[in-house]
Amino acid sequence: MKPGAMTPLEQYVRSAVAARRAERGPLLPILHDIQATFGYVDQAVVPILAEELNISRADVHGVISFYHDFRKSATSGTHVRICRAEACQAAGAEALVAHAQERLRADVGGMSPDRDATLDQVFCFGNCALGPTVEINGRISGRVTPQRFDALIEKT
Repeated sequence: MKPGAMTPLEQYVRSAVAARRAERGPLLPILHDIQATFGYVDQAVVPILAEELNISRADVHGVISFYHDFRKSATSGTHVRICRAEACQAAGAEALVAHAQERLRADVGGMSPDRDATLDQVFCFGNCALGPTVEINGRISGRVTPQRFDALIEKT
């Protein structure tokens, strides 16, 4: 790449900022755009966003690290998120998490050894009456038992 030339990531981030600059509080929507496009929020976007939005790098980093929805690395294969908020815990989420870790061979926040699955936790999908709730590749399911989890994984 030529010195001074922008990377595709930098080009995308700058265009995403330009498209949302006039919005009130554009940082969150821009971060969602970046994650939707790339699958995660690369740390390389922090200084670009800080510069473009005239905020500190610490502010950008703080938002990325505060919201659990923002991944800091790429996912692979099947992406599973399990709710661990109080309502889902009361409905059996902890046993489901243990089962998912064994089934996927992945710790929460990690990937399986074959990089075929990523397992993450969430603290509320807003599906509390139907807990425990699981999201697999963007599709939410409620009242998930270990057996239902296995069936859902088989469908992916």
